[in-house]
Amino acid sequence: MQKVNIAEKMNLFHDYCHPRIIGELNGQQVKAVKLKGEFIWHSHEQEDELFLVISGKLNMHLRDRTIQINEGEFLIVPRGIEHKPEAEEEVHILLFEPATTLNTGNIQHELTKKDLKKV
Repeated sequence: MQKVNIAEKMNLFHDYCHPRIIGELNGQQVKAVKLKGEFIWHSHEQEDELFLVISGKLNMHLRDRTIQINEGEFLIVPRGIEHKPEAEEEVHILLFEPATTLNTGNIQHELTKKDLKKV
C-alpha cells in the first residue's frame, strides 16, 4: 500500500488523449490523462465514467448541452450517453471507470488506446 502523488504522476508524461493507470480498486481503474483540444464523440454501452478535473477546465459536450467542469469538480457520464470532451487549454483529469472501459468507447479511432501503461 502506497500513497499516490497525482502531480508526480502527471509529470511522467506529456502527450494528450493517452490515459495512464495510476491505481486499481474493485475492478475499477484510476487513470490520469491530459487533454488539449477536442476528443471524439463516443459512448460506453456498459460503463459509467467519472471525470475529475485536477487542473484546468474541461468542456463536456453532450448532444443537447455542454457542461463546464472546473478544477476540483467532477462529472459522471452514465453508460450509453454520447459525449465529447474538449479543452481549450491543457487540462489534467483523473478518470474513474471499470477496467474494461476503452477510451473511445464504441468507436475505433486513431485515438483508441487498448493497452494502457501503469505509471
